[in-house]
Amino acid sequence: MLDDFFVRAMVAGTGVALVAGPLGCFIIWRRMAYFGDTLSHAALLGVALALLLNVNTTIAVGGVSMLLALLLVALRRKNTLSSDAILGLLSHSALALGLVCLAFMTWVRVDLFGLLFGDILAVTKFDIAMIFAGGSFVLVVLAVIWRRLFAATVSHDLAAGEGLEPDRTELVFMLLTAIVIAISLKIIGALLITALLIIPAAAARRLSSSPEQMAFVAAFLGVAAVIGGLYSSLNYDTPSGPSIVVAAMVLFLVSLVPGGHLVRRIWAKRQGDRS
Repeated sequence: MLDDFFVRAMVAGTGVALVAGPLGCFIIWRRMAYFGDTLSHAALLGVALALLLNVNTTIAVGGVSMLLALLLVALRRKNTLSSDAILGLLSHSALALGLVCLAFMTWVRVDLFGLLFGDILAVTKFDIAMIFAGGSFVLVVLAVIWRRLFAATVSHDLAAGEGLEPDRTELVFMLLTAIVIAISLKIIGALLITALLIIPAAAARRLSSSPEQMAFVAAFLGVAAVIGGLYSSLNYDTPSGPSIVVAAMVLFLVSLVPGGHLVRRIWAKRQGDRS
């Protein structure tokens, strides 16, 4: 079954969407969209190091993204610059450094378009294994820290007062985001990774009545965007990565229709009747 490239693309995209949805909810709640952009831009630096050191691209991208997340935490603690200034500095510096490194490696032919916008149709069985292994790890850890992370999102001071260690929890969340970006690079590309994290979660926000429900709805909408984007890419011969993002954007626009609030009320009423 996995011998068909389109089936592999479907399986890989579904695996990424199932993880990106719940994680994207916290990115929306914590207003960290720019942080996702910063890590995704660092992915190109990870690719350059992978080619230079001849190591697996996903591992290299994950390592660079994690180091960047740790650097962000260290710079924020110094309080010398605002968070958005630090993110802008790290984002553009990592992107530029990655592109410069790739330009110097003239002996390597790099599909820059594929790196920036993804090439989901070229995923291998090993890529799928990496996606589901990394994604399962992220979901398990996210489930373990869910209560503490949500408390820190609502009020950092209150979470600290209750002994929930919000700073450590936030660092774990950043590292989980780095892992998701690493496993998503080949699927959606460095410039579009944040879109898959944010858009389904933003659409789910209007269709959900609780944080947990929003996480499930975001995952479902992400899978729907992957399926819709891949089929439109197949039928209209458009780039797969951007097609997935366009499909996600269509779902978001649909969620803006007033009927979306009606769906949420009906769902909440059913849940109340069951309880």
